[in-house]
Amino acid sequence: MNMDFLRKLPVPRDVKAEYPITDELAAVKEKRDKEISDVFLGESDKFILIIGPCSADNSEAVLDYIGRLKTVADEVKDKIIVIPRIYTNKPRTTGEGYKGMLHQPDPTQNPDMLKGIVAIRQLHMDALKNYGFTCADEMLYPENHRYLSDLLAYVAVGARSVENQQHRLTASGLNVPVGMKNPTGGDLHIMMNSIVAARSAHTFIYRGWEVKSHGNRMAHAILRGYVDFSGKCVSNYHYEDLQSLNELYMQNGIEHPATIVDVNHANSGKRYLEQIRIAEDVVHSRNSNSDIKNLVKGIMVESYIEDGNQPVGGDVYGKSITDPCLGWGKTQKLIYEIADKL
Repeated sequence: MNMDFLRKLPVPRDVKAEYPITDELAAVKEKRDKEISDVFLGESDKFILIIGPCSADNSEAVLDYIGRLKTVADEVKDKIIVIPRIYTNKPRTTGEGYKGMLHQPDPTQNPDMLKGIVAIRQLHMDALKNYGFTCADEMLYPENHRYLSDLLAYVAVGARSVENQQHRLTASGLNVPVGMKNPTGGDLHIMMNSIVAARSAHTFIYRGWEVKSHGNRMAHAILRGYVDFSGKCVSNYHYEDLQSLNELYMQNGIEHPATIVDVNHANSGKRYLEQIRIAEDVVHSRNSNSDIKNLVKGIMVESYIEDGNQPVGGDVYGKSITDPCLGWGKTQKLIYEIADKL
């Protein structure tokens, strides 16, 4: 093979044993899981807000951000369930660039995936222990999910992964909501096929085992916009788009239709300030139509301490080194405005 085998990494069971969560923290997760699942199964009309940095590049800054978020989350908890984004592995379109904390716990240093595994588990554990938050992460590598499976509240399958069989089958065996993003080309039928697959039972190979999944009733759509054949970003968060998605769910006979709207990426054309307007537009659509209210369970926002982004190695604390994010002041105001309009 044209590769070097560097070292054997510890299996998830061993990492969990070395960095365990307490019974008290497990109980917090169980309570959060129930509260969140009630939304996706139609038993609660609270609004889900998945929010945080594009990539979790610095543990200190991410936890600082989550501490600020906790204060606001407590104030709006009667209407909104806040799920912080702690995205620790980043897909790259060409394979180049920062791939996340799993690969590089220090973005300025060479990859070290053993340190990365420990760093991402510690970061998610600190969010739970210090602030009572179970968080969201992207399932870039299905075989790595179990390193964090006792900590996560929400899992996203990215636009580049949603057609992959292993992602779909692994999602069918998870017991937390899994959001399937529409592919980069925008075909909602591909996304819907992934949702059907994830909601079904399967027998497959996972981490060297023959396993049988039971299907995930909380698998759902994430609308993130798309890029057309000419390279132009096209949004799909509008009222008519939500109606069309609801009809697609009905055509497929899927119980408990659900979507999260990603207000950044191609929906905003990566113009991060547009997230404010788009979030308000989605809430307005939800308030205008009972079917859309039932469908739209929440939104996803990219937000950090400072506005915008900077290169890897930049020295601005709490500023994204990947996609540009909404700064904290604007984020705080947006959360209050959403709560007022729900």
